Amino acid sequence: MIVSADHRVATALYLSLRDDPFYATIAADRGPGTMAFESTLVRYFEVALDEAETSGRLVVDPGGRAAAAWALPVPPDAARRARQAKERALGETLGEAGLAAYRRIVAFMSDRARGQAPADAWYLSIVGVAPEAQGRGLGRQVLDPTLAELDAAARSGYLETFSPRSEPFYERLGFETVSRHDEPTTGAGYAIMRRRPRPASASSAPDPASTA
Repeated sequence: MIVSADHRVATALYLSLRDDPFYATIAADRGPGTMAFESTLVRYFEVALDEAETSGRLVVDPGGRAAAAWALPVPPDAARRARQAKERALGETLGEAGLAAYRRIVAFMSDRARGQAPADAWYLSIVGVAPEAQGRGLGRQVLDPTLAELDAAARSGYLETFSPRSEPFYERLGFETVSRHDEPTTGAGYAIMRRRPRPASASSAPDPASTA
């Protein structure tokens, strides 16, 4: 069987993020640890990668072991059409229960994100590194190009993370925690982190010894 590059990257993201409360919740009815759970989330990541490549920013390490997907601000009409198209794809992927959970989580988090970053901020929606490749700087490698682009354009970026362990990594890249919330559908807490534009010399600082 021929495995596409997108499938390899989506599988790496699955292995990296399968325990994240967001992803674990939207695929929970498939049975965590089952083949159905894995295939559902791999397909979810394929949809997300395609969305980032088409209308945002997608950076993938050449070996397919890490990826960073960004969403960029778009006009309201275009955003509505893109959201509707994505929900159709996710409905086929997640099923009724998974899509309902996805909608509840996204609605809650979107409400809390308003006002935490400028309207033209870029959103880091997904970043992950396959477990066997972690600790080699790949997380930073897939983030640096877009962070440099943000700095050159004097734009802010933001993200949401359910992992307190990852916050120091993001802080080294210039993000700061601006608020914390308890998300009711997942039953987990998460942080909103914002990054203001940095001088070019600051964003090109040496890679730390330990990264995501």
